Amino acid sequence: MLDTKIKTFLTLVEAESYTKTAELLHLTQPAVSHQIKQLENEYKIKIFYKAGRTFKLTDEGEVLLRYAKQAASIEENALYALDDMRHNISRLNIGMTATAEENMLPQVMAEYCNIHSRTKVSIETGTLESLRARLQSYEIDLAIVGGFIADDDFTTVKIDTDYLNLIVSPDNPLALEQSVSLERLKEEKFILRPIASATRLQFENFLNYNGETVKNYNVMMEIDNVPIIKELVYNNQGVTVMSLRACLLEQLAGKLVVV
Repeated sequence: MLDTKIKTFLTLVEAESYTKTAELLHLTQPAVSHQIKQLENEYKIKIFYKAGRTFKLTDEGEVLLRYAKQAASIEENALYALDDMRHNISRLNIGMTATAEENMLPQVMAEYCNIHSRTKVSIETGTLESLRARLQSYEIDLAIVGGFIADDDFTTVKIDTDYLNLIVSPDNPLALEQSVSLERLKEEKFILRPIASATRLQFENFLNYNGETVKNYNVMMEIDNVPIIKELVYNNQGVTVMSLRACLLEQLAGKLVVV
């Protein structure tokens, strides 16, 4: 289904080498170059430009890449769907942000699988931006996120409401406080999610709204793993900002304190 020239183009972008692309596709290097030239002539664009000893995508090449990935994903999904029909099963590809996975995944997926026993479910985690890109390229069917994907191409449904909270160890003096000022927090060591995560974006937006910036705080660690962050905070290695649901069990067990 997918044009062989598009397959060659996608392989070349991934391999970043005409020689390696030729080896992977069992073609000669001139054949690879010829197929890329055919694409350029067909779409009347320049796909690559030289950058020292390597090559980079032009702006037009980036656009072609985006739609080529979509076409490849559609073909892959079609092949899966046809195979699933032969075996009387269906498939659901879900993307989740780490916080959503931590909060909602077990109970939601258990209920879904009980109802749809002949559905193959595939789950992957990513940042808001990476999941948005995978939705656009049809690599996933839906995304469950702790935040909001601002894109008119997608339909969004709010399924729950949660709140960010300051989370500290029971051994941290702040555990005895009912509230704490932003100024006081500048004395603490923060363990935060990466910059691209929904939790981090919401926290930084909150700081900006209150005339602050994350640069004014001591961010000693950035970790893309919620359980590790909770363990470090429990051991009083720093404080964090996290959704209430993400640490509810630890709060009930007395391992973490929500301020």
